[in-house]
Amino acid sequence: MSIKQELQQLKNRLNKSQVKLDAAKSRGDDMMVTKFTNDIEDLNKKISQLTHKQSFTLNKERKALLDMPFSREITKQEQADMGKLKKSVRGLVIVHPLTKLGKELKLGVVTGFAPKQF
Repeated sequence: MSIKQELQQLKNRLNKSQVKLDAAKSRGDDMMVTKFTNDIEDLNKKISQLTHKQSFTLNKERKALLDMPFSREITKQEQADMGKLKKSVRGLVIVHPLTKLGKELKLGVVTGFAPKQF
């Protein structure tokens, strides 16, 4: 399971636990209130761990791209035939500005990163 899916499941469980906690508080059921508060604390810890892991991997990928010696904007003609471009350049990584990685790199246009000039 991917980190994104696992985060979504944990957030759904957190939301359900919060609804159940509110219901238990309105009933005055102290045992259930403590159970759900403990569950909420555990879920918050897991969510924070996964978000940290996700940001760490994104940052690692960003650093790897910035360490590549060459990068340039990909023209519209090259974008039209991306397969041909990727076959001609070994190790080429294309980053779109609207992806998480593109936003992290603060790109304005589709950019290619490669170990050598292309």
